[in-house]
Amino acid sequence: MTPAAASAKPPGRPRAGIDAAVFAATLDTVHQLGYAGATMDRIAAAAGVAKTTLYRRWPSKGALITDCLVDAFGPAPLKGVSRDEDLTSSIRWIAAKIGNPGVGAAFAGVFVDAVNDLALRDILSTRLQDPYRIALQDALGEPEDRVLLFIDIVVGTLLHRMGMTGAPMVEADVTALVEMVLRYFGRPRGGHVSTNRR
Repeated sequence: MTPAAASAKPPGRPRAGIDAAVFAATLDTVHQLGYAGATMDRIAAAAGVAKTTLYRRWPSKGALITDCLVDAFGPAPLKGVSRDEDLTSSIRWIAAKIGNPGVGAAFAGVFVDAVNDLALRDILSTRLQDPYRIALQDALGEPEDRVLLFIDIVVGTLLHRMGMTGAPMVEADVTALVEMVLRYFGRPRGGHVSTNRR
């Protein structure tokens, strides 16, 4: 490599490395200081980057939190072995993720912010909810409204427990939630697999 080529290489960490550092710092800051206390200034300081670096990537704290949650959750565990198994694994997966340090508080906090912020609701819908909704629709053969109800029931219940107790739902209650949800969603609506799609 010539000196000219070497000098043309952009300085600093690659984007993937910066994003990983920011996401880890975000969850740790939320865990330590709460959602309201996790300001962009404090997240930047914890990640070892300038605040301008954050705003070049994310226009708001809500957008950063949303991408942080997408990274924290990863892909849904939908194996397609059976309908009940996909439903059960999805519930247990989201319960475990919400129980990780900082994740539940970040999830609940960004939802509260989105109540009066249409732009943030759009970000949450397109970046966070839609990929999982589409994956569940494909795995279960269900229409959008029914899958959204499943998401509302499961995520809403888990976040409510976290908000009321400050702790994730215990294993016995997650098992009870699975059993209750399977009674309604364990069979396709109308007794057959729907092919409706948005």
